[in-house]
Amino acid sequence: MALAASERFLGWMTVEQGRSVHTVDAYRRDLRDYESWLGKRRRTALTATSGDVEAYVQALRGRGLAATTVARRFAAIRMYHRWMLDESERRDDPCALVDGVKVPAGLPKALSEDAVGRLLAAVTGDDSFARRDRALLEFLYATGARISEVCGLSMADLDMDDSLARLLGKGNKERIVPFGSGAHRALRDWFDEGGRARLVPARWRSRDDADAVFLGVRGTRLTRQAAFAIVRKWATVAGIREHLSPHVLRHSCATHMLVHGADLRVVQELLGHSSVSTTQVYTRVDNELLAETYRASHPRALVSR
Repeated sequence: MALAASERFLGWMTVEQGRSVHTVDAYRRDLRDYESWLGKRRRTALTATSGDVEAYVQALRGRGLAATTVARRFAAIRMYHRWMLDESERRDDPCALVDGVKVPAGLPKALSEDAVGRLLAAVTGDDSFARRDRALLEFLYATGARISEVCGLSMADLDMDDSLARLLGKGNKERIVPFGSGAHRALRDWFDEGGRARLVPARWRSRDDADAVFLGVRGTRLTRQAAFAIVRKWATVAGIREHLSPHVLRHSCATHMLVHGADLRVVQELLGHSSVSTTQVYTRVDNELLAETYRASHPRALVSR
């Protein structure tokens, strides 16, 4: 019965909350682990107490999981139990008296502007894969888009005349974002003969693949895993030792814009954050990056003493 309830909850998340497939899959894994742990205590999600929830959180910590992972799993359990209460699956919420899991505040990791320049310059060559990779990296940095948003991008979502893109973010919320001349040139090169057309298969597997902006080696829509591999590949070529992922380029886009004077609300809209408080973390710019930008931009920063 508890498993059936969890599947109904996941269905509610998909239909009513508009959560992505990846988010729902993550919640499914978290709830299965929770229910399996409860089963060893001869409990179910229908009979779990506050003590059980607290013990489970402690058990997660005992596994050596990161605080962010423990917090995410507790969030899944809390949402599940609130749903059960709202749907009259239970008469109480065992998470109501359990303290939330605190996550140490941390700064988003951002590359320096020089490192981003080296990354983008590292993609040399004129074959279809080089054109695709250059366009992908330029677009990620230009828009600050999530990798799922970029992999989900379709041809109809791009307005090349006005350099605008329509992105589908969390909760299926659409937003329109601009992209600069660097991304525009790279995309145009990718769409020209010798670029995207070279990866088009003899027969499309699906209409969704045919509409995709970025294609994989077999002519299917580029996957998130493949996009991660592309970013890591060119980071290695560029000699960037820091851990680099598509999300780091998102952080870098936001940080560099704020350093150069962009309004916080504008960056919030660009990134698709529902709350400006999420965007505010980017204002805590690394001191070295701040000093570097100050020296480069202030008219009297380098005046001889």
